[in-house]
Amino acid sequence: MLLRIVSIIFPLFAVVLAGWLYGRRFKPDMAFANQLNMDVFIPALVFATLAGHTFDLVTYWALAVGAAVVVLGSGLAAWPLARLMKVEAKTFLPPMMFNNSGNMGLPLAVLAFGEAALPAAVVLFLVENLLHFSLGAWMLDHRTRLATVWRMPVMLAALAGIGVSAGELALWPPLLTAIRMLGEISIPLLLFSLGVRLADASFHAWGVGVAGAVARPLLGMLIAWGAGVALDLAQQHRDMLLVFGALPPAVLNYVFAERYRQEPDKVASIVMVGNVASLLFISFALAIVL
Repeated sequence: MLLRIVSIIFPLFAVVLAGWLYGRRFKPDMAFANQLNMDVFIPALVFATLAGHTFDLVTYWALAVGAAVVVLGSGLAAWPLARLMKVEAKTFLPPMMFNNSGNMGLPLAVLAFGEAALPAAVVLFLVENLLHFSLGAWMLDHRTRLATVWRMPVMLAALAGIGVSAGELALWPPLLTAIRMLGEISIPLLLFSLGVRLADASFHAWGVGVAGAVARPLLGMLIAWGAGVALDLAQQHRDMLLVFGALPPAVLNYVFAERYRQEPDKVASIVMVGNVASLLFISFALAIVL
């Protein structure tokens, strides 16, 4: 079991480590690469995954609800902890709610549950991203226009992919292969970019970072377990939701904190310590479900 867990998580952390080492040595500006990933490669992955499978919305609606429960429930459960530590809710709650469902969640799902689990992993990713770019942005700035979420390339790709699958439209195989090849760039680039970003993070607010690193996966797993039972999810979906709950805070939380000037040093510590600690918590979650 230990060997299997190590074989699952080693490729993820090896690529993150490569990005961290490169980032420490060369200090690259990943802004363009990240923008390209969000605008082209990840939408291509989402579209190819949804359009290339028979995507039955009924099969995944409960999983989508479960993902929303984990995200929202984690925020509600972390609120008293933020008040206890005397940390602003706008600083502490987003990293507790919005996890690394892209950088780490997508590759982890494929490695742990196989290629067939990718559509379910995409559903988890889409729910988390939809809430992050809407509710998460609104939490930091109440003037944010939520309607802009639906113009994001990844959301448009998801709608297009679901439409192709639901309409049973047959795409020209070479075209689908080309789109899938673009999508395959996204996951290694996500992991490498995560490592580069972590190289710039700081342990300055280490106390808040440690508290967040522990609270995020523990609250997430507890809520995911309850949601899986309450929604009577299929066993694989229940297992995937539990692993989803164990994921560390998304690096995007740090990007948002910088953009909205919401104590980015504390958020950076939560993200950095959380991603380092995820080696332990993800191993724990995999030991439960495998």
